[in-house]
Amino acid sequence: MTETSPIDLSTLVRLLRLQVRSGADRLDRPVRGGYVGDLLSDVMGNSREGDLWITRQVHPNIVAVASLKDLAAIVLVNGSEPAPETLNKAAAEGIPVLLAEESAFAVAGKVYALIAGAVPTAT
Repeated sequence: MTETSPIDLSTLVRLLRLQVRSGADRLDRPVRGGYVGDLLSDVMGNSREGDLWITRQVHPNIVAVASLKDLAAIVLVNGSEPAPETLNKAAAEGIPVLLAEESAFAVAGKVYALIAGAVPTAT
């Protein structure tokens, strides 16, 4: 099996034209994979450390889940703006919160293509 080297958040922000709402100082974090979901218990049960979480949720509980699972960042889709409490909590927890104007489907496809197209490494 071939794995790929992780891509960092700053590269994804630049290539996908994401807006940074929180965690601008944490964009050197590697992204190892991705997870798309709006049900918090599903994300807690199935996402993995280093994943980029793509969601429509904007409330502060998303930060708690991202912190618990040590996710690389949260991407809010469809131009959804995070609640002020969410940004405060994200800043305190060191969780990058990014904003995409596109749908979750479009963002996930682009992230997958970028990660799958990263430099292969032998396993």
